[in-house]
Amino acid sequence: MTAQILDGLKVSGQIKSELAEQVATLKQRGITPGLGTLLVGSDPGSAAYVAGKHRDCEEVGIQSIRIDLDSSATQSDIQAAIRDLNQDDEVTGFIVQLPLPGGINANQMLEMIDPEKDADGLHPVNLGKLVMNLGGEVTSPLPCTPSGILELLGRYEVELAGAEVAVVGRGLTVGRPLGLMLSRKGVDATPTLLHSASKDLESAIRRADIVVAAIGSPHFIKPEWIKPGAAVLDVGITRVAGKLLGDVDPLVNEVAGFVSPNPGGVGPMTRAMLLKNVVLAVS
Repeated sequence: MTAQILDGLKVSGQIKSELAEQVATLKQRGITPGLGTLLVGSDPGSAAYVAGKHRDCEEVGIQSIRIDLDSSATQSDIQAAIRDLNQDDEVTGFIVQLPLPGGINANQMLEMIDPEKDADGLHPVNLGKLVMNLGGEVTSPLPCTPSGILELLGRYEVELAGAEVAVVGRGLTVGRPLGLMLSRKGVDATPTLLHSASKDLESAIRRADIVVAAIGSPHFIKPEWIKPGAAVLDVGITRVAGKLLGDVDPLVNEVAGFVSPNPGGVGPMTRAMLLKNVVLAVS
């Protein structure tokens, strides 16, 4: 068996084309969505990630507003920049790029974001709304990576209703919110949230119809753990000897029915869903 590729680059391109049409319609009504970014310091990875977001904005016609602060910026400097983005009417959604310099309380900074402008969908207010909303339409911004995973599975018609899903990793950006989104009425999957302290981890993965690996351990998911025909999504990424490695052993492709590549799978979907949150904020 050779797995079908869940091509995040292809699907994210489709989403960006759809968003470009929505943005053009909004502009006819005098509304231009705007993404703001706050970058503190000169971390190369963070700088490249932020630059990519602004290129995405240009592709779909979203205005981009960028605030860059030196690594010497104080907590007060960062708070002032967040207040400016909250109050800027041209910004319909924004992010504070992590990591922040040492000594800065990142949680305090993120909690300052206006929940309605929370482009990442990770503000405590929005996560709380996700917890409370068991089904039906969610009007608050949704976390980008979990949204991208569900969108990717949906576009490849991978059945979620009734599916057992092993989510490996309990992080705030992927594992925990993904479990909530999978179990909502209308999605109706049965998620199991697994982590490094889980007992009999391998057996839980073997039962799963869908496996989402977001643990940040290179090639952690082995082919012998995968149910034949299962869908496997590789989210984690680690740099080893100058190479970027995902959480899924490449030999999994010989067992699984669907596999997302890494890079080129979930990553592009995360960026596309960030843009979608910005557009939905004014739609």
